[in-house]
Amino acid sequence: LVLLSPPSWGLTANGYLFLYFQVLKAFDYSSPWKGQEQMYKLDIGWPKIPEYFTGQTFCVAVDSLHGLVFVGQRGDNVPKVLVFSEEGYFLYSWNNTVEMPHGIFVLNTATDSSVWITDVGTGKYGHTVKQYSPSGKLMQILGTPGNAGSSLIPLQFDQPAEIFVEESGDIYVVDGDGGMNNRLLKLSNDYKEIWLAGTNGTGIGQFKIPHSVTVDPFGRVWVADRDNKRIQVFDKVTGEWLGSWSSCFSEDGPYSVRFTANYKYLIVAQLNINRLAILAAPPVGSIGDCVMVNTVQLADETKPHLVDVDMKSGAVYVAEIGAQQVQKYIPL
Repeated sequence: LVLLSPPSWGLTANGYLFLYFQVLKAFDYSSPWKGQEQMYKLDIGWPKIPEYFTGQTFCVAVDSLHGLVFVGQRGDNVPKVLVFSEEGYFLYSWNNTVEMPHGIFVLNTATDSSVWITDVGTGKYGHTVKQYSPSGKLMQILGTPGNAGSSLIPLQFDQPAEIFVEESGDIYVVDGDGGMNNRLLKLSNDYKEIWLAGTNGTGIGQFKIPHSVTVDPFGRVWVADRDNKRIQVFDKVTGEWLGSWSSCFSEDGPYSVRFTANYKYLIVAQLNINRLAILAAPPVGSIGDCVMVNTVQLADETKPHLVDVDMKSGAVYVAEIGAQQVQKYIPL
């Protein structure tokens, strides 16, 4: 720290401290990282051959146990699911019974792995949540294929946006991406309703396009309430509303919600301002308000839609519907 003019002898120790913080503050404002150290860097070598992205890349899911990355893309005559290694090599693709993938999730249990996809298509496979083997074999369909609805018996969805599955098999679905439903649904591992939260609206526990969902280790369910420009939090056992964050989203609503591998931060995509926001996770027992600790500014028209995090390496994968690619960011 260099002072251009020496301080007079009249300054107290507190005065020196004050001066020091003023200089630091000035430095903060000139830094694109808002005074924080850069937390992530782009892995420019992932994937090795970007030309495999042939459609609009809407979603990405990481199988950190097996080192696989699953990408859901849309378009005519394109494979709907692409599978890469975490090093970036293209491995294989599949297309079976997927129309318009919106969200994707990988579940690893002690005995097997599966890939869950929410399908917002309007054809005979749409309005469903589907479970596949990693190689693309259809194993389970939730919802009524081809029919939008709000029923719970039989189960119906309208453009289900995303899914999160716990190791126990309990399932959380945000339904949906602009259809008749604005709800968060918890299902048991035999696909029965445990609880239901949300209706269309702006009030506490209501949604306008619940777009992404995740669960933390402390029994809290986090939902990106996109068009209400907030994140809402619920108790995973009861479905009770615990709190919401809105102050970080005045510029654009949250599109994604995923925790970093150490559960210290949340990674939130903001599509319309081409930004990833990194928010501090709150302590147990408190939701409080959001604290934005860092941002990653992406190029114009990138349009980050949904993200996933490798819970082993900490890498963040971003599905970008504007740039029509998935990018990998490595923690520093």
